[in-house]
Amino acid sequence: MNSLPRLVATDIDGTLVRSDRTISARTIATLERVTASGVPVVLVTGRPIRWLHQVYEQLSAPIPAVCANGAVIYDPDTDTPLHTAPMEPEILSRIAERLRAEIPGVVLAVEIEDSRHMLHEQEWPVRYESGLPTIRVVGSPEEITSAPAVKMLARSGSEDADGFTALVNGALKGLAEATHSSYSGLVEISAVGVTKAAGLEWYCRRHGVDAADVIAFGDMPNDLPMLTWVGRPVAMANAHPAVLEIAADTALTNDEDGVAAYLEKVFDL
Repeated sequence: MNSLPRLVATDIDGTLVRSDRTISARTIATLERVTASGVPVVLVTGRPIRWLHQVYEQLSAPIPAVCANGAVIYDPDTDTPLHTAPMEPEILSRIAERLRAEIPGVVLAVEIEDSRHMLHEQEWPVRYESGLPTIRVVGSPEEITSAPAVKMLARSGSEDADGFTALVNGALKGLAEATHSSYSGLVEISAVGVTKAAGLEWYCRRHGVDAADVIAFGDMPNDLPMLTWVGRPVAMANAHPAVLEIAADTALTNDEDGVAAYLEKVFDL
């Protein structure tokens, strides 16, 4: 990238947001100045739509988002999904069948209704949304695959995240995409070809921006497709080793306002 970026794309967790789940005043101000200069900022996240309010409540103005690892492009001004790429029940059933056959004890959940709602099996650990009407336990194993879903989630005991993701990818080869964005052993499954790169490409094409003119920030394996697609891929210093390996540059950690510090230099803010 030999000129200023025409679009800034950033992951949320472990990247824009600090460990205490807050966004610093410095980061908020920097994003405002970048946007005021005419360069749009886009959130590119594994989060579902229903988790974005935690970010928007901290910003001075909502920012468009590529959600669910590229399966949903969301316009916060109209509260509308502009584009979705769900998996149909038939595909979900095949995915669940393979996982249950090859990974004994696997527990499943799905993000449905453009990721505004979740269905999960009884054994699924509901950690942050217990009791909410948007989260519901299914009555049978078949119900988990009964509606189109933008993402399926899989857990299996205390499996290592990288190893478990490789196991899931092996089981689903040619049927779906599997990645992870945490070290908790949670694997995120999307339709074939649906990644953060695909979602960001859809958004950029709509706005006439080429990949070469995009700078992106990320920290986890689900960011790898996006970071290999853009013109300037930047890893956070706290990033997963696979992300650090492919990035063109490294920013400070998320707790050190790495995105803000890097953008301040790029845009001379």
